[in-house]
Amino acid sequence: MKAQDILPDDAHQRELEGVTVRKGTVGAFLVNARTWCDANSSARQREAARRDIVEALPALRALGLFQVLSIRDPVLRELVDKS
Repeated sequence: MKAQDILPDDAHQRELEGVTVRKGTVGAFLVNARTWCDANSSARQREAARRDIVEALPALRALGLFQVLSIRDPVLRELVDKS
């Protein structure tokens, strides 16, 4: 399966399991996870990243991301598991 089979080039979102999944959701999660885990990030940056991570979790779960990939950072894994 290719990316365009999940979301064609001309589409920006798709409904999966009753959840709207936008193009870029996984990429944004990765950027936010790196920011949240970075000790050099400010408290403001970390809080914004945390909010965005939590907001994206329904879509990431609908995609099945955490069924095939595990989070190595224990604190980030705890945030995802408890949210």
